[in-house]
Amino acid sequence: MTTAVTPATATDPPEPETHGRPRRRIAERDGRRIPPWQLALRYALLLIVLAVCVGPFLWQLSTSLKGSHENIYSYPPKLLPSSPTLHNYAGVADIIPVWDYALNSLKVAAASVLTNCAGASLAGYALSRLRFRGRAVAVLVFLVAMLVPAESIVISQFLTMRQLHLNNTLTAVVLPGSIGAMNVLLMRNAFSHLPYEVEEAALVDGATVWQRFWRIALPSVKGTLAVVAIFSFMGAWDDFLWPLIVLSDPHEYTLTVGLNYLHGTFSSDQRLVAAGTIIAVAPLIVMFACLQRYFFRGVGEGAVKG
Repeated sequence: MTTAVTPATATDPPEPETHGRPRRRIAERDGRRIPPWQLALRYALLLIVLAVCVGPFLWQLSTSLKGSHENIYSYPPKLLPSSPTLHNYAGVADIIPVWDYALNSLKVAAASVLTNCAGASLAGYALSRLRFRGRAVAVLVFLVAMLVPAESIVISQFLTMRQLHLNNTLTAVVLPGSIGAMNVLLMRNAFSHLPYEVEEAALVDGATVWQRFWRIALPSVKGTLAVVAIFSFMGAWDDFLWPLIVLSDPHEYTLTVGLNYLHGTFSSDQRLVAAGTIIAVAPLIVMFACLQRYFFRGVGEGAVKG
């Protein structure tokens, strides 16, 4: 599916010039020219995928901006509201303390990012660079941990938090996901891709393990570190089941749990629900927009070598 724009070569038939410059053609990376119908099909598929992925979000955004006089169930549906209003967002704040819940979620997500970036990078470096007995077993344990459904261990997690007297605290929300197995393996793969010669030169100069990790290895995997940060933030911010189980005080609720109160027992205003959804999604969009440059670079770092 990857295409590239390449200039015509000497073996290609002459093509008409535009304003004195040869016209560029779209081709595969190996130089093969893409037929126009195939190019149109690719763009059509991309537009369909874009509509499927972005369409629900745009509909929720449109619903959150529609006033009470607009029919959100009209047919054919109208994407653009006739009179956009922010009254629904104010209505969410009137029903629940949405900003307090958002602050709780931000605390949990920030703590999860810090613990995962620190713990996963240290564990990944140890599994990739250090030689110790049982290293292969440790990697296998992390792989198996990814296969265990979170729902199957939620009871044991709850009992553990109760024994530690951490129930109904944000600390209990953070601890089970403080270091993710997938994040450790991502960092291990990223460190494994780094050439050994760089660290060997530092070792000859007398650098310790910590200095090699902090000054050489970690700055070289900033992209993968951004991927871990994004995944950790999204996982902690969007988590609903575990905070619902371990929290009982409404003042400690995270945003995903608090938004559940927008659904009434017998009816609910979908405009308010849509506004709450947009409030919950906005921080994720902002974070990804800030880190997208590192994110796409990090996907390649962690996927080259296992």
